[in-house]
Amino acid sequence: MIQNMKILACFFLVLATLPVPGQDMDALILDERHTGRHLVQKIQIDSVWSGHPVRFALLTHLDRQYIAYYNAQRVITVGQRFLVEDAFELNTLPRKERLEKSGTSTVVEWDSHNSLTLAIDKEGYLHLAGNMHVNGLTYFRSTKAYDITTIEQVIKMTGAQEDRCTYPRFLNTQDGQLVFHYRDGGSGNGNEIYNIYNCAGKSWSRLLDVPLTDGQGKMNAYASGPRWGSDGWYHLYWVWRDTPDCATNHDLSYMKSKDLKNWIDVNGRAITLPATIDQTPLIVDPIPPHGGIINLAAKLALDDDHNPIFVYHKYDEDGSLQLYMAHHHRAKWNISQLTNWDYRWEFSGRGSINSEFILHDFTKRADGYYLIRFWHIKYGERNLLLNQDLEPIGKILPPDNPRILEDVDGDFPGLLVQTSADTGQSLFSEKTYILKWETLNRNRDRPRPKPWPSPSTLYLLTFSE
Repeated sequence: MIQNMKILACFFLVLATLPVPGQDMDALILDERHTGRHLVQKIQIDSVWSGHPVRFALLTHLDRQYIAYYNAQRVITVGQRFLVEDAFELNTLPRKERLEKSGTSTVVEWDSHNSLTLAIDKEGYLHLAGNMHVNGLTYFRSTKAYDITTIEQVIKMTGAQEDRCTYPRFLNTQDGQLVFHYRDGGSGNGNEIYNIYNCAGKSWSRLLDVPLTDGQGKMNAYASGPRWGSDGWYHLYWVWRDTPDCATNHDLSYMKSKDLKNWIDVNGRAITLPATIDQTPLIVDPIPPHGGIINLAAKLALDDDHNPIFVYHKYDEDGSLQLYMAHHHRAKWNISQLTNWDYRWEFSGRGSINSEFILHDFTKRADGYYLIRFWHIKYGERNLLLNQDLEPIGKILPPDNPRILEDVDGDFPGLLVQTSADTGQSLFSEKTYILKWETLNRNRDRPRPKPWPSPSTLYLLTFSE
């Protein structure tokens, strides 16, 4: 019996690597469809605005969980629970309309940029920021540790360069410090500001004396990171944009740091901050404006020697959108084309646009292979498997996605499932937490004519591997 089971196991292993019709006979196919997660808990939280998508916040910290979202009346609402509880304690913030562009508000209008972000400092106090797109800094802090219902607005952090804020993001450093990052200025004319929090004095100060990046009045950087890597460095990469038109993104760039203060280029040379377009050693690929790269379109992985590898999209010589790879090896960037698609995504204009291509992630797997996962409007959900030499060798048959993450409950035409991932870490490492709700798609941050869909239901979903 055991021998027969071994034979069957070998048969299915071979079967999983056989080619499929229309694929190269030598292509490797890894069947991982039955290794996915399954739903173990579904908590109904509240009714939420469904007229357009805005990212909500979910933060798990040890045995507690915190959320921030816009309720059915579009007002910022926060909640908390112990992980052993099956309901959230909710608190809607006082309704406050924005009276001027540089003012603050707890009410979201039609801008899909106005996401919410949560953090917890090393003493347990909760911090919330959001609902700003070139607006006054909108920031809240709890008055009691581990109690988000005591959150109150704090009018300023440092008081400088806080009238035109966008893309707020908190970062907990490796030594437990809380850092806050945002863009000062507008699209095509802005710079990146970093503050650091002092728990003892409950005050913020500049982490850097100058902006981390500076568009010099001509452009701004759309950055990903900083993210802590397995090599013990913070990695930051970005594209520059000349105007609010998203087609004017250009020049994929990169640098890294040990402490977020002192930065070096890919070859280890110190950088004088702020980083600018004139510092050519920072450029990974000199993609021109209208060259086919959009902000936040690149993903980073490290090879076995901790050299950076980027996957991103741009136009080929014929004008079609393709995936490219840039690998830093032997002191230079080696750029190669990974796909040969017959499709052009002609993105342009201002405001939050609807995507025709999404690069989900680029990761190095435990088996040594690299995996690129993406969605293409013409080709659907796909992935690309690379060997250790970064050569495409096949694909995986991915784990089955739980239907609850795909099924739309509402009947209003155009509703889509929205999700927000957990940005924290719980005591239960085998569990994954996701917020789920439904909205219409983006509308370039402009009001939609009525009728609007009824509020949708916000759920907290718990999955187990």
